[in-house]
Amino acid sequence: MMKMVFPFALATLAFAPAVSAQAALGPDAAACAPGSNRPAVLVNVNGFKNRAGTIRIQLYGSNPSEFLAKGKKLRRIDLPVTRGGPMNVCVAVPKPGTYAVAVRHDADANGKSNWNDGGGFSNNPRISLLDLKPSLKEVAINVGGGIKPVNVVLNYRSGLSVGPIAR
Repeated sequence: MMKMVFPFALATLAFAPAVSAQAALGPDAAACAPGSNRPAVLVNVNGFKNRAGTIRIQLYGSNPSEFLAKGKKLRRIDLPVTRGGPMNVCVAVPKPGTYAVAVRHDADANGKSNWNDGGGFSNNPRISLLDLKPSLKEVAINVGGGIKPVNVVLNYRSGLSVGPIAR
């Protein structure tokens, strides 16, 4: 029986996705390096509609009245979209606590939001054209003294709905 379980476990590990397989991107990348003891969020952004434009990652604190409010973000990182695969972007946080992550894919890199752009949030809440902004409670994540991995699947408008790209 052990002979069958061990090869299966090795095969499973061989195909398991590894967040750390790709080096962290962005100006805070050192905070997500192995051995770093700084609190940080490693945002794994995937589900791109296309590989053009830029992504913007914004970090918000735990105050619901400041979530997504203009000028109230704690950190903003803008990067060009990479040629393929998910983008692992490191965001250093001031101290352990509760935070929220918002991601925007500016597909044409014009710096303005339009219908072709995509977006997503920590915890991947369901959004719609009538409700594009989730509550802080839906997207809040707890960050301890180390690196907190967070997966964000981008959503795009398709007709009258908003959701991940069907592949």
